[in-house]
Amino acid sequence: MPYYRSVGEVPRKRHTQFRQPDGSLYAEELMGQEGFSSDSSLLYHRYAPTAIVAAEEFTPPAYTRVPNLPLKPRHLRTHKLDGTGTDPVLGRRYLLANDDVRIAYVLADRPSPLYRNATGDECLYVEAGTLRVESTFGVLDAVAGDYVIIPTSTVHRLVPTGDAPTRLLAVEASGHIGPPKRYLSVRGQFLEHSPYCERDVRGPDAPLLVDGTDVEVLVRHRRGWTKHVYANHPFDVVGWDGHLYPWAFSIHDFEPITGRIHQPPPVHQTFQGPNFVICSFVPRKVDYHPDAIPVPYNHHNVDSDELLFYTGGNYEARRGSGIEQGSISLHPSGFTHGPQPGAAERSIGVDFFDELAVMVDTFRPLDLCDAAVECEDEGYAWTWSRRP
Repeated sequence: MPYYRSVGEVPRKRHTQFRQPDGSLYAEELMGQEGFSSDSSLLYHRYAPTAIVAAEEFTPPAYTRVPNLPLKPRHLRTHKLDGTGTDPVLGRRYLLANDDVRIAYVLADRPSPLYRNATGDECLYVEAGTLRVESTFGVLDAVAGDYVIIPTSTVHRLVPTGDAPTRLLAVEASGHIGPPKRYLSVRGQFLEHSPYCERDVRGPDAPLLVDGTDVEVLVRHRRGWTKHVYANHPFDVVGWDGHLYPWAFSIHDFEPITGRIHQPPPVHQTFQGPNFVICSFVPRKVDYHPDAIPVPYNHHNVDSDELLFYTGGNYEARRGSGIEQGSISLHPSGFTHGPQPGAAERSIGVDFFDELAVMVDTFRPLDLCDAAVECEDEGYAWTWSRRP
């Protein structure tokens, strides 16, 4: 994260004696990235964070991956996956995946188990409902429109709150997710041209002290899944400081970059991950050249697949193609795509777009998972030709 936070009780100097009321030492845990040569945080536990009493293999819900063959654009209706209640981790329905990133959707109405993803960061987008993220760092509350970034190996629990279930789009990386480097100074401060800044970012602001013994934590790691049983509850941290922690940012705080003519997708970039980017399309004033065509031109991104998750408003370029709330369009590299027939002419003279969408561009092809096949609109690829 681009800025330092200190939460709860920490000693004045790192790696020095810090004692509990009974005189025993708090247990330090340094959580760091890239072999401790990048961002880190230092946490202080009441009990040893290393103390496990059992470990066994765990079998998560299975899903399949098949190539996008024949190569064609796809339209997925995620709300067709709605079913009985589930939790926000084990209930995820995987839609698209490659070796860099997995993209899943879930309608959740119950808390997840304690969970640690040791394979990479996660970016959760809250489409609807509310969510409480409990972790070793404290509590982070999220509402519709929030992105939540959960760093690799953070022990956490996702708790849907409110009367209605919570809808989540989950982007699971094989590495780290953060703000684009071009938005940051060499010391990590957001620069003036960035579409969001430190004031827009939220992190935990108080410890979450939970007592318990023999506590189960599901761990996703590079060789599979394991269930660890901890001697004491991992949420025993009295304080921490550093640059590595779960954080939230609202898509509604993203300040759109506009121009006299149509701006390319990089102006919408919000995060970067290993071999993928995440972008935000928000309500905005559009192109104001007198001869401007506000919707995108036909385009062929030769190096990436483009996924667009429609989460509010009206997306002008896709009108007439069956796109609805919760839709996902996939336009693969190797295929030129663009606005639906009539959209370019119809957009002339429009000065404002009321749209809300999350885009994930991947630099390796995305495979289709079984949930994608289950909710696909099979007629989408032919909507440009107006043929059935």
